[in-house]
Amino acid sequence: MSYYGVVAKVKPNSVADDIGLQPGDKILAVNDMPLTDIIDFSFATADEEIELLIETADGEQELIEFDKEYGEDMGILFESAVFDRISRCKNRCTFCFIEQMAPNMRKSLYVKDDDYRLSFMNGNFITLTNMTEEDYARIYRLHLSPLYVSVHTTNGQLRSEMLRNPDAVHIKEQLKELAEHQIDIHVQIVLCPDYNDKEELEKTLTDLYELRDNILSVAIVPVGLTKHRERCHPLRTFTAEEAKDVVKTITAWQEKARAELGESFVHISDEFYLMADEPFPTAEIYDGYPQIENGIGLSRSFVDEWNYYIHEVASASYEEPTTLFVICGTSGEKVLRPLFDAVNIPNLTIRLIAVTNEFFGDKITVTGLLTGTDIANRLLKETDITQGNGLLIPCTCLKAEEDVFLDDTTVRDLETKLNMPVRVFDSAHALQGYLGNWQMK
Repeated sequence: MSYYGVVAKVKPNSVADDIGLQPGDKILAVNDMPLTDIIDFSFATADEEIELLIETADGEQELIEFDKEYGEDMGILFESAVFDRISRCKNRCTFCFIEQMAPNMRKSLYVKDDDYRLSFMNGNFITLTNMTEEDYARIYRLHLSPLYVSVHTTNGQLRSEMLRNPDAVHIKEQLKELAEHQIDIHVQIVLCPDYNDKEELEKTLTDLYELRDNILSVAIVPVGLTKHRERCHPLRTFTAEEAKDVVKTITAWQEKARAELGESFVHISDEFYLMADEPFPTAEIYDGYPQIENGIGLSRSFVDEWNYYIHEVASASYEEPTTLFVICGTSGEKVLRPLFDAVNIPNLTIRLIAVTNEFFGDKITVTGLLTGTDIANRLLKETDITQGNGLLIPCTCLKAEEDVFLDDTTVRDLETKLNMPVRVFDSAHALQGYLGNWQMK
C-alpha cells in the first residue's frame, strides 16, 4: 500500500514555494522513495538533487525535479505528521483522561495515539506496549532520540494492572534496551494515590536513576479526575498532606541528584506545589524546563518572566477608568493574584476571575482545560460585567493555532455572549502589554 503526505501550508519564499507547491497537493514519493511519515520525508529531502512525485488537487500527477542546498528545509507543513495509520493505544489505563472525556465532543479529542514517531517529532508520550521489532530497529537505525515515555511505575506487575495490559510488564527491559542503544528518554509518571506513590514511587525513581545517563528528565504529575467517570476505575485525588509528602520526597531526590549529577533529574508538576501550599522552586531547579508543556515549571517560568518585564508597565496609565477581566483556573488564581495585587496603573481595574470547571468537574483546576461556556457563564454572574472594557484569556485554553475552546465554542462566540472584546495572551510579557495598553493589537 502506498501512502502520501498532504500539504497544509507552504512557507513563503521557501523551496516548496519556489517550485510551486500548493495546499492540498499530495506528496507521493521523493527520489522514488515511498513515504510513511515526515521522518521519511525529511531524510529523503535532505539531498541536493530532488525528484518529487506529487498529485495535485485535480488528480494530475507530476514529477518535479529541482536542486537545493543540502539539508535545506523544504518549507512544507503537512496536515498530519504521519502519512500511514497512527498507532493507537491498546491500553485501558485506570487513570486515562480520554476515558473521562465528556460525550459528544469533536472526534479528535477521543483519539488515543501511542505512536513512537509522534513521540519523537511532537513530544507525545508513549507506553511502548504496542512496539514491534521493526519499530525498534527503525528507531535505532535512524537514532530517533529523544523519546517521551509514560512509565508510571517500573514494577512490571503493577504497571500491567494500572495500564490493564499484560504487555506493559516489560518496561524495565524496554528502557534498558533503549538506553543501551543510546536513545535518550523523557519520562512521565502519572501519580495515583494508593497505587504507584510512596514506596512504589521510591522504587521507580531508584530504577530510573540507574539509567540516568539516558533518562533526560522525569516528570511526576497528579492523576486528573473529571466528573465523567461512571465507567472508570475508582480513584481519588491527593490530599494536601499527601501532596506535601510528594514535594518532600522529590525535593530529597533533587538534592541527591544535584549533588551527584549537577541537575535535578526529577520534577513534579506545579499542581503538587499548589495543592501542598508550598513555594515553587527557583528556576535553576527545573534544568531548563525540559517538560514545561507537561505543567512542570510553567508557573515559575511565568512569574520570573512577569518580574523581569514588570518595569515596562511602571509608567502606564489610562485617561479614562478602564476595567479589564482576566480569567484563570482555580489553581491559577494562587499564582496570578499576588502579581496583580502589586500592579498599580492609574485608572485601571484588573478583575481576576477564577473559573470553576463545570464541564469536567471542579477537581480539574488547571486553566488550560477551561471551556468557553464555563468562562462565559462565570463572567455573566459578575454584577459589573457590563462595565468591563475587555477580557483577557490565556492561549492554553484554545486549540493550537485556532480560536476554539475544548467545547468547540470560539473566541468570537465568547465576545458575542459577553458583548466585549476578547484578547488572547501567550506569555506573561504579552499579558503585561495588554494591561499597560489595552488598545494594543
